[in-house]
Amino acid sequence: MSQAELTAVPAPRAARGALWTLGILRSELATTLRRWRTLALLGVLAAVPVLIGIAVRIETGDGSRGGPGGGGPAFLSQITDNGLFLVFAALSATLPVFLPMAVGVIAGDSVAGEASGGTLRYLLVAPADRTRLLLAKYASVLVFCLVATLVVAASALAAGALLFPVGEVTTISGTRIGFGEGLLRAGLIAVAVAASLIGFAALGLFVSTLTNSGVAAMAATVGVLITVQILDTMPQLDGIHPYLFPHYWLSFTDLLRDPVYWDEMARNLGLQALYAAVFGSAAWARFTTKDITA
Repeated sequence: MSQAELTAVPAPRAARGALWTLGILRSELATTLRRWRTLALLGVLAAVPVLIGIAVRIETGDGSRGGPGGGGPAFLSQITDNGLFLVFAALSATLPVFLPMAVGVIAGDSVAGEASGGTLRYLLVAPADRTRLLLAKYASVLVFCLVATLVVAASALAAGALLFPVGEVTTISGTRIGFGEGLLRAGLIAVAVAASLIGFAALGLFVSTLTNSGVAAMAATVGVLITVQILDTMPQLDGIHPYLFPHYWLSFTDLLRDPVYWDEMARNLGLQALYAAVFGSAAWARFTTKDITA
């Protein structure tokens, strides 16, 4: 057999494997996005920007100037001048808690939910590669990260445009950019926020491979999130803060500087990639050797 024939033999098998992976990914996405639990999570996420916008509108009376003072999400005081800032404020408000909790629920249930429902064993009865199945599940969780973030951003943009004026954006650096460029940066910020959840999604996937109970996996994933968030606020542990996955989550605000600061965002993406590699490998090692009995 010639060299060309030898290299051509595995192609159909590889093609079948790729088609199977795409098929299972489509199935995972359809199943995940159609569940009432997922729709409820997305509904809550969409409601947060609306509630923030209404609260600011009521606080300022006519919504023209002033904004509430004191604490609150970043950019909150700028919403009254430009409704586009509601996108930034909503992402700042949802990223520490609401978005990762929603991702934790989806990631924690990805494998354990199949096991508790008795469908994982039957899925693997087919000539299914466990590695491809795990990659498809992880990819579906990442798609949910992006969808959830875009839902928050889109809801905030619609509410901001309805409740407040929109126009040129004043950056953190004090310069002004056009509305179109501001809208583009809002889109980039949404993508950056979704990318910030990559590491946590891998951690949730790993936890999901450790148990056959979907509820236990979701609770454990959210519990890890809360614990790490608390550790990241303790000044006595500032030495480990740069290694905790949520430490650089709010680095997306640097996209509103002129020029843009990339250092913190690069550190965030590097840290997320590290967590994804470590916990993705751990999930693969566990899942490919796990005795599937349910």
